[in-house]
Amino acid sequence: MKKEVHISQTFPRLTVYDEENFNGRRRVYTGNLGIRNTENILDGIESLRFFSTSSNATLVLFTRTRFRGNFRVLRGNRNIRDLDDFISGNDVESIISTNQRLTLEQIRNIRSSGNLPSGYRLI
Repeated sequence: MKKEVHISQTFPRLTVYDEENFNGRRRVYTGNLGIRNTENILDGIESLRFFSTSSNATLVLFTRTRFRGNFRVLRGNRNIRDLDDFISGNDVESIISTNQRLTLEQIRNIRSSGNLPSGYRLI
């Protein structure tokens, strides 16, 4: 008989807020994940905190839903007070949060396919 193993990922930790400057309601997500549409979380994510113990941790912010459009790659711990106009005058519409070091090629593949690597949660 096979025993199921559940791995709890503590990092990275992505805390999202429905108001600027880390105010209002918040939600905390852990592990490797992608948020398809920031408008579906707390009626819109306005600020966030990204924390990991890994220097490879990657946060990717996209200008369109489902990991499309232009993107901005951030490495390591980040606190972003205001996601409005964050990417060349565009709002952040979808997010990837991971402890892995995603390359630009991997991010472009995600953008063109809309699919996250295996082991990621889709929200």
